[in-house]
Amino acid sequence: MTYSEKLEGTKINYPFDEWYEAYNSGLDQYTDENCDRAKIILDNLIEKLISLEETAPEEEKIGLFEEAVELLNILNEENDGSLIETSESKHLYALFDQIAIAAGLNPEKYGEGKGIASEWSEW
Repeated sequence: MTYSEKLEGTKINYPFDEWYEAYNSGLDQYTDENCDRAKIILDNLIEKLISLEETAPEEEKIGLFEEAVELLNILNEENDGSLIETSESKHLYALFDQIAIAAGLNPEKYGEGKGIASEWSEW
């Protein structure tokens, strides 16, 4: 499996279908706009990692993770902290770690072993 295939393969673990369904169950923060924005943030992370290529320096890859997490922080803040709560944060932490592994990084090196997203997340 190629580097790009590994990264693209992580999209199977996106939680956004569940988020869209949550809106239909009465959770107003999960609008199409908010779900789409969150999905775009992750899509862009994967796309940028692919364009860097597998041999890119770790620091460059880490910078992309930081950017994505900070954008999710902003999105969550815009929704009064209600978009990414405990369940959603667990899914996102796991997803970021899966993306990190696909990008050739060890997520346990970050966030005091709690994973790469925990370095910057406010959720």
